[in-house]
Amino acid sequence: MAKNDAKVTDNPKLKQKALSDGNFSLYLDYYLGRVNVKDEKTGEITNKVQRKREFLHLTLLASPRTPIERQQNKETLALAQKIRFEREQELKESMHGYRLKKDRDINFIDYFRAYIDSYTKKDIRMMQIALNRFVDFLKDTPEYSKFSLRIKPEQITRDMIEDFTEYLQSRSVGEGAKSIYARFKKVIKYAIEHDVMLKNPCNGIIIKVDEQRLKKEVLSQEEIQTLIATHYENENPNIRRAFIFCLYCGLRYCDVKDLTFENVDFANKRLNFEQSKTKGHSANSSVIIPLNEGILKLIGEPQQPDNRTELIFPLPSYEMCLKALKRWVKRAGINKHISWHCARHSFAVNILNNGANIKTVASLLGHSGLKHTEKYTRAVDSLKQEAINSLPELNL
Repeated sequence: MAKNDAKVTDNPKLKQKALSDGNFSLYLDYYLGRVNVKDEKTGEITNKVQRKREFLHLTLLASPRTPIERQQNKETLALAQKIRFEREQELKESMHGYRLKKDRDINFIDYFRAYIDSYTKKDIRMMQIALNRFVDFLKDTPEYSKFSLRIKPEQITRDMIEDFTEYLQSRSVGEGAKSIYARFKKVIKYAIEHDVMLKNPCNGIIIKVDEQRLKKEVLSQEEIQTLIATHYENENPNIRRAFIFCLYCGLRYCDVKDLTFENVDFANKRLNFEQSKTKGHSANSSVIIPLNEGILKLIGEPQQPDNRTELIFPLPSYEMCLKALKRWVKRAGINKHISWHCARHSFAVNILNNGANIKTVASLLGHSGLKHTEKYTRAVDSLKQEAINSLPELNL
């Protein structure tokens, strides 16, 4: 473990802290000298040691069981030791005015994996996709295929990033390329902040999308009724209930999977919850949605009476839900590419079509302003145009 690898003379020292799951978080412990501190009340002067900690967001498995896990621990520890060495050179430069040659023999792909291993936010699935897409890009591009297993940070150039963004846009539709690129840039930024990279190769390179254009498919009210009427063998009733609920309330997958009966005010027929995506970042993260009798019936009652903390929709992983959803849509004969998020878009477009005003829709979706809601009004206009165009041609 890291605590046994630190030498007495190391400054900073590489140490570890036990996590609640039994694994270990690696951090650097800096010794910054001693300083005289005067107690304002007594006037007594004491000589205290100055220290600081820097957590590396790298995790060691406490009990690696497989060769892959043991190799993962080995690579994570090696990366942490490289970062420690670099920090030591910076400290010596600031304190003693000299600097040793940098050791930058770091594999960016391993660095990216280590970043994901210690990542705690809910978009971790997108972070993994970003890494996979970057590795695919290296493999699929003859010019860069030699880097598919190992690439140093300084070998990631501006020209390479321009080619990477073009590759992303060729592989993804809608906002997918932009979203993946945003996660990739987070790792680049982190590497720069921790002196693993000297400059940002992504500067000035962006992926533009029309954010006011609705990219995902929308289910019409007729298609929704067809879907509800469709059953198939071994269907998961919780996936079915949850998706129908999202079609009628506009929730995201990340929100519906966490709903408990505490979120439901049965007396006043209301759903009250805080959006995972904007929690702690927006004053509009809390959403209240009125419920009708049909939706309340869909919610049901706790299996254990008065257990308000019970999940309303116990769902498997997103991947499992998506697989079941695609099978369900295909069985219903709906020839559209439907993801879980399409339920949210369908909800917005359908209630706008039924006469709801844009401010009401924004409130129901938990949008902080009208900017993100306006794309649904454009979708409604598009659907109206398609309806007019479906009429027989008028020959006068």
